[in-house]
Amino acid sequence: MLAVLVFLSAATLVVGYVDAERTNDKVTGDPSVEQAFKTGNRSPVVPSRPNITVVATDSNAFVGDEGDGARARAELAAFAPDGSIYYYQDNHTRYWDVDRVPGTNSTVEFVYADHLAPGDCGETVCTRNGVERVNLTTGERTQVYSRITPGKHSTRWHDVDRIDEHRLLVADIDRDRVYVVNTTTDLIEWEWDAQSSFDVAKSGGPFPDDWTHLNDVEYVEVDGQEAVMVSLRNHDQVAFVSFERGLMKNWTLGTDGNHSTLYEQHNPDYIPPENGGPAVLVADSENGRVVEYQRENGEWNRTWTWADQRVQWPRDADRLPNGNTLVTDSNGDRVFEVNRAGEVVWSATVGFPYEAERLGTGDESEGGESAASLGLPSKTPAEGERSLLARATATLPPKVVNSIAYAFPRWVGVAEGLAVVVLVVTLIRWLTLEYRWTDRTVSVRSPLRFGRK
Repeated sequence: MLAVLVFLSAATLVVGYVDAERTNDKVTGDPSVEQAFKTGNRSPVVPSRPNITVVATDSNAFVGDEGDGARARAELAAFAPDGSIYYYQDNHTRYWDVDRVPGTNSTVEFVYADHLAPGDCGETVCTRNGVERVNLTTGERTQVYSRITPGKHSTRWHDVDRIDEHRLLVADIDRDRVYVVNTTTDLIEWEWDAQSSFDVAKSGGPFPDDWTHLNDVEYVEVDGQEAVMVSLRNHDQVAFVSFERGLMKNWTLGTDGNHSTLYEQHNPDYIPPENGGPAVLVADSENGRVVEYQRENGEWNRTWTWADQRVQWPRDADRLPNGNTLVTDSNGDRVFEVNRAGEVVWSATVGFPYEAERLGTGDESEGGESAASLGLPSKTPAEGERSLLARATATLPPKVVNSIAYAFPRWVGVAEGLAVVVLVVTLIRWLTLEYRWTDRTVSVRSPLRFGRK
């Protein structure tokens, strides 16, 4: 029986790996995209769609590189309307937020991270977090702003929002804060520290290692006040902070540990009253869905939910001017567009994408309307639509499923991950039985006596 389990588990892993190699699916990076860029082939590699679509990817290859500073793989790719490669680079360890530069047609700013080795920043490893600007048409690149996080390999900025020509709004995971920096003077002009509003002993993740995981920030205006909207991932909350008055407690969306509202979310977008809000469109990552909450009578009410049987760990969602929603599903290895009826009308396989931006539609959800004003119907997969594997996966906690997807190479899905667990447990059990059998055999022979009395 144990031999059968070992054989079936090993076979599952082999089939999964071979299938990934054959289909170029569920791997870090899309080889067809890289190859098309290097060879100059401008044939379509993804389906056509109006305007340029820019995708930033987060590499999660095995983290054996963390100790020696070697660069893991990640990509920034822009797809032309016909689906061909418009721009491509893989110069950085990881890519995060990407936004169009106001007043331009094809220039973007993106957040990146470079893992550095000892010697580049002292005696230990470190990470350079930065913002870079690139003209996707000419390829001209300009460094905008960067800082180093010492002592560890951990990408500590996931989002930077531009306020004006001189000022950037930075989401600093390392220090659990948001700050405004003037890139002309290099001075910090404003800062909000999450410790000023939340108790480190009663909320969030482990302190100080990864307490808030503050992964997104957006400059907004609410109740007539200049404010920032921040995503406190490990608090399961989206918070609003006034520049003058601090945390706006009655505007907070979600509660720490209440996973029915949000569960370790990413990239919330604020939709203002003039577009049918106030509303927040958010990738509810660990719940495996995209949701929208409408501000009604001083409370947040969920007005839209979207999920299909494939979506696993969405980390970005943008409402487009045509009413469609552009979704980035990291563990699903795809970027796709959902129409007003909730149907997928465009999809591209991209290895572990973090965020996607459709140029010409406004920054993130800036050009879109709220689900309530559009009358968007919610959609979740019916039980009968799910495959047997999907139904089995649904019985596992989201944390387990996403941990498998994040911890292993990209070709390892849930089935392969479970096969690894079964293989390891079976081998341990087999070795334990072998040891006990050997020990018992020695014990049977132990009464033998040598020599004379």
